[in-house]
Amino acid sequence: MGSLRLGQTSVVYFVSKLLASALGFIATIYVARLLGSGALGIYSVATAVVSWLVLFGTMGVTSGMTKRVSERDESSAYAIAGVSIVSVFAVGLATAILLFRGEVNDYIGFSAAVFIAAMVVVTLAQSTVMSLLNGRKLVHIAGVFSPVKTGSRAGSQIVALSLGLGIVGLFGGYIIGYVVVVLGGFYVLIRSFDEITMPRARHFRGILSFAKYAWLGGLRSKAFNWVDIALLGFFVSNAFIGYYTAAWNIAQFLVVFGTAISRTLFPEMSESAVADDSEAVSDLLNTALSFAGLIMIPGLVGGTLIGEQLLRIYGPDFTQAGLVLSVLIFATLLQSYQKQFTTTLNALDRPDIAFKINLVFILSNVVLNVVLIVVYGWVGAAVATALSIVISLVVAYKYIGSILDFTIPVEEISKQWIAAGLMACFLIALIRVETRHITINSNILFVLLAVLSGAGIYLGSLLGLSKRLRKTVRDNLPERLYPA
Repeated sequence: MGSLRLGQTSVVYFVSKLLASALGFIATIYVARLLGSGALGIYSVATAVVSWLVLFGTMGVTSGMTKRVSERDESSAYAIAGVSIVSVFAVGLATAILLFRGEVNDYIGFSAAVFIAAMVVVTLAQSTVMSLLNGRKLVHIAGVFSPVKTGSRAGSQIVALSLGLGIVGLFGGYIIGYVVVVLGGFYVLIRSFDEITMPRARHFRGILSFAKYAWLGGLRSKAFNWVDIALLGFFVSNAFIGYYTAAWNIAQFLVVFGTAISRTLFPEMSESAVADDSEAVSDLLNTALSFAGLIMIPGLVGGTLIGEQLLRIYGPDFTQAGLVLSVLIFATLLQSYQKQFTTTLNALDRPDIAFKINLVFILSNVVLNVVLIVVYGWVGAAVATALSIVISLVVAYKYIGSILDFTIPVEEISKQWIAAGLMACFLIALIRVETRHITINSNILFVLLAVLSGAGIYLGSLLGLSKRLRKTVRDNLPERLYPA
């Protein structure tokens, strides 16, 4: 297990999420170039509102569902109990949005209340289905649905934009993408249960007892992704929010691998924790920390060196977000490590400690965002997010060290930085050649060349440096390609 021997689950989930992120990345570029930063800003604020409302529509219930269903005992009863709770929240939220549609439309700057109500309902349904799939150890299936959702959403949006529907088409495409996944995921779930047991009061209590702490974990996730954008809506124009969103889009593209690791390892950790096997949990945490920065570390180095070229793909004005991009990638790198700590705490059935860590992050994030946005504008929002993660990461490390004996894989992480340094030398040389001698006319061609060749140098160097990575790759290859 220490070599990340999770086979098809981890690989399929990661590749699926990577494909989904790539599709989202391309769709965002298309929207930015066709409608401009202002429209992208409106859509970003609207999706931020949906994200926050969805949080209050789950209140940690989806996390509780994943935990209780992963324990295997009476899983269908827990699943039905969780779906029932979320359904009540969904109806209440949709009704509230329509009642206060005037205020909602004024904040967003567009008549979007009806669309937001529908988006909240389908997002809650999708979150519920994905949580149950994860709890049933169908993490790879949940991962496959990610590019399906993004692809159907992006495809619908592109078609709608080509028909001249504008921002309305963006909202409609969002809804279609989520509906497709809900229907497909529900079908898979039904087939995964051997028998269906109706829930009793203790099943509702079991979910809510976990949810009362876990809801803050969801709030932390939303704070990391949306507090800055939501607050920027009060202080800067939609154009600057569009620039900021583009930078976030790139940073989030890189965080996929760390998320894949935590999602894949959680059910394994949960079962080990129930069996009181702390050594296995420690081994899994060490594994998670070893690979959490595998993609993020070179992403930070590369994003800093060719950030402006990456942003230029969205349009020439987007290069203003170069500094913001570097800061946000740094924040997501730290987030990848912190995510492994809070995932481990939840697997150990200690959501109370994860609650405290998440509270520290949320409070510091909100306060720092308000202060730094007022003082430094949209750059301050990125700095506030990074500082909040630093604070919560230190707190998380202290807490988990007090209840679990584990080691930080310093050697493995150092090798990743060395490999990234070798990649940086190549990128610097490539940039100098491009600007002084060759002048690659197509910016997209330069970015592709830099990313692909840089990734090749990084992975090749790391495979040479890291025996653990070589073993992990070998263990996860099909036997017919690499016989044992």
